[in-house]
Amino acid sequence: MARPGRRRKQGFSNCIVQATMVAETGGQATTSAISLYQTTTKPNQETIMATASARHILVETEEACQDLKDQIEKGQDFGAIAAEFSSCPSGKSGGALGTFSPGQMVKEFDEVVFSGELGKVHGPVKTQFGYHLIEITQRVD
Repeated sequence: MARPGRRRKQGFSNCIVQATMVAETGGQATTSAISLYQTTTKPNQETIMATASARHILVETEEACQDLKDQIEKGQDFGAIAAEFSSCPSGKSGGALGTFSPGQMVKEFDEVVFSGELGKVHGPVKTQFGYHLIEITQRVD
């Protein structure tokens, strides 16, 4: 049984199992052959996609990014700083980026979001767009 928040692709997995069985048996994928295949392979095989939610602040220079990080670490509100200083349109919503999967953001951003500590402000992180402060708000691995 999948944990809450995980996407199960069971129907897709069953199609893969059946296609594999047809290929391995020369077109004779019987119910018993499929059952045997399922019990001898990794139990409960399913495709689970990691997701994360984060907020960010995008600025042009590393110095500006570090200055904003210092302000946040001294107690300033991340969302308010994002609204005032971020050059990304997401700044208007406190820097919130919503939920996304690996590969939807640039590599440098993904590396931080899918491996960094939740709730901590990470950065400056340099990307092709500028310098980011990133706060990971949720992650499902």
